[in-house]
Amino acid sequence: MDKLVRMKMHKLLLLAVACTWAMGAAAQWQWTDKDGRKVFSDRPPPPDIPEKSILKQPGGNRPARTAVPATPAASDAAPAPAAAAPKTAASAPGAGKDKELEEKKAQAEAAEAAKKKAEDEKIAKAKAENCTRARAAKAAFDAGKPITQANAQGERIFLDGPARAAEAKRIDEIVAADCVR
Repeated sequence: MDKLVRMKMHKLLLLAVACTWAMGAAAQWQWTDKDGRKVFSDRPPPPDIPEKSILKQPGGNRPARTAVPATPAASDAAPAPAAAAPKTAASAPGAGKDKELEEKKAQAEAAEAAKKKAEDEKIAKAKAENCTRARAAKAAFDAGKPITQANAQGERIFLDGPARAAEAKRIDEIVAADCVR
């Protein structure tokens, strides 16, 4: 009996160690590099990666890195009108890629929104078709017409009282769920 207890404790200890290793393997960084590619690593991103590009870090928290100032110090600053002018790709080497990345991001978001809208429309169309069918079946039930269904062997059988009531209840639930009044 003592051997059995020790074996169970040994297995439990091995399981705990394996879980600990798995948690260490899950400690991953994820960020988008300057070319827009996702990078996965067990080390933090280089300092030139902006904080907004860091998608995930170990512990699940957003990184608390010190940001490098984007503008020069006040003594080195250009006059206000020149500073307010939009930067071109020639004047700032990274600005063109950031703008390109933002455009790609906006296009991806627009595509995602269009995909969601199409999916919502598809669901609405299916609900409308279900509603039409359910209302037609409900009308047949309310008219008292004999209703048949196929059994497991594929034979047609007439619905009796309890089966008819159960089917009527199911149809009412479909009408309530899919038919917007």
